[in-house]
Amino acid sequence: MTGEPLRTDRSTGVPTRTVSLIVNPAAGGGRAGRLLGAVGKALSVNGLEHHVERTRSLEHARELAAAAGEAGEVAAAFGGDGLIGAVAGALAHTEGVLGILPGGRGNDLARVLGIPLDPAAACQVIATGIVKRLDLGEAGGSTFVGIASCGFDSDANRIANQTRVVRGNLVYAYGAIRALITWRAARFELTLDGDRDHVVTGYTVGAANSKAYGGGMYAAPGAELDDGLLDIVTLADMPKLRFLASLMPKVFKGTHVEEPEVTVLRASEVTITADRPFTVYADGDPIAELPVTIRAIPGAVRAIVPR
Repeated sequence: MTGEPLRTDRSTGVPTRTVSLIVNPAAGGGRAGRLLGAVGKALSVNGLEHHVERTRSLEHARELAAAAGEAGEVAAAFGGDGLIGAVAGALAHTEGVLGILPGGRGNDLARVLGIPLDPAAACQVIATGIVKRLDLGEAGGSTFVGIASCGFDSDANRIANQTRVVRGNLVYAYGAIRALITWRAARFELTLDGDRDHVVTGYTVGAANSKAYGGGMYAAPGAELDDGLLDIVTLADMPKLRFLASLMPKVFKGTHVEEPEVTVLRASEVTITADRPFTVYADGDPIAELPVTIRAIPGAVRAIVPR
């Protein structure tokens, strides 16, 4: 993976940037808060000066990220993909630099980029990685790093966010199983890049900036973070038993796209309507309501990734 190196002291090889550690202590059921001390120590061991900024909300995280960018600091988002997407959006089209420290439940962006899922180990990437421009997605005025989806995924995400029964990345599989009980097929109408129409009756429409969501579900295995396009994945109707027993296990390997009910299209922009209201979720958070236009923002953010 090509990119530019971080600035370093020529005599010591130590990165010269200061890190603004933007943390959601409640992320991952409190995981980020519990590991904050270990992450701070790891940053220091890797020769990185840092200060901790605790977020009160995603809007507050955006303000902290903008301030870090203006100060020439790495804005290191330590939390879930929702926090990373908010910080990335605040840095979009600036010279600010995004650091990624996985502290949520899904941590799919780190997984796709090859960043260690142990946030203390991920600190080494901030110290030794390269800076590369990545695409973002945008829906309803909010940016996201992963996959924006609606339909069945709307119900599954809502259940996953509300549950206190299951912890960790298995919460998304739990949400899907619960949502399946009451699900009925919906009709979606898509317009891609303003002139290509696609209609599907079934489960879900996803607009993917990255490959994975939901804690390791490779819903769009062909998506790339630097191609300026969204992979539009639709799932047509199928029996619920087949969905649960056959298709869902394949999503974790990305082989579900071989099923006849799955269609993958590519576009820089897609407008989605449906025959009933749905909330659009991305990176685990609600970001818009249908109808919605979702677009790719090419090369929007400078992020530190592994060499």
